[in-house]
Amino acid sequence: MQPDFAMAGAATRSWRAAIAQLAVIWSLLFAATFDQWAQMFHQWWNIDTYSHILLIPPIIAWLVWLKRDALVRIAPTGWWPGLIWALLGLALWTVGRALEVNLFAQTGTLMAVQGATVALLGLRISLFLALPIAYSSFLVPFGDEIIPQLQAVTANLATWLTDLSGIAMIADGIYIDTPAGLFIVAEACSGVKFLIAMVTLGVLVIFTCFESWSRRAWFMLACIAVPILANGIRAWATIFIAQYVGAEAAGSFDHIVYGWVFFGIVIALVLGFAWPWFERDPEDSGWTSDEISSLPLVDSLERFHGSAFAITACGIGLAMTFVALARLG
Repeated sequence: MQPDFAMAGAATRSWRAAIAQLAVIWSLLFAATFDQWAQMFHQWWNIDTYSHILLIPPIIAWLVWLKRDALVRIAPTGWWPGLIWALLGLALWTVGRALEVNLFAQTGTLMAVQGATVALLGLRISLFLALPIAYSSFLVPFGDEIIPQLQAVTANLATWLTDLSGIAMIADGIYIDTPAGLFIVAEACSGVKFLIAMVTLGVLVIFTCFESWSRRAWFMLACIAVPILANGIRAWATIFIAQYVGAEAAGSFDHIVYGWVFFGIVIALVLGFAWPWFERDPEDSGWTSDEISSLPLVDSLERFHGSAFAITACGIGLAMTFVALARLG
């Protein structure tokens, strides 16, 4: 048993050093890209479309916690190729700042953190943590780009259902004129916040509860289609109810129903329907040590290991270089 204790002790010391090095480089990257983090937090906290992102950090922590038993048996080892992803992220961050495109700058910010994490923890540990590392990408607020398309889809569904229900109307794009009044499918009614949140949840579920790619594909299709259809039905229901209680009363009802209560019902329906087809518990998700060892190229790619101290120093140098370039721009 002594060798096992010795190995465990060495792994513990390596983890302490790796966590300290991660803290240093994460802090540096956070300071360098503070404006982007501040913008993202503002969006998470103040814009309802992105409020679900506040749940992602604890979800990431939970995903890492699920792998704790496997992780403590492996000593972190520096891996140079991880810096390539960090380099690409810093380059995208610089371009995004120069072009004043927040999506690019914020995506680059996350890529830099992901790359630094992979570089300092090593390939094997990064494969164990592939899901939480990849899932952190959802910290970047996105979705505004598809609001016009979702408005059009919602308006078309509401128009079709209104006509089907026998209500006299005149429809013109997002405008639906009925005897009870003129209804507009505004940006807030596009359903974008529910679609984005549902896709975020769907990605988590398919990689923790499913194994077959066919079931994953069907579940993701449901996570995209159901919120869109449900939002169209909600818009039609508001118009339908307004014919009997008036537009103001129907609008008040819609504001209540259109909150997270409505989304909670949609989640419950999708998850409830998919539950019998779940193939595993979240604790069993991800690769095992044997599966990682059997992956092609793992042994070959691990040859690019390096000193964590040297990788940290190089990462700091890259970050400072791109900060200087950003300021010059």
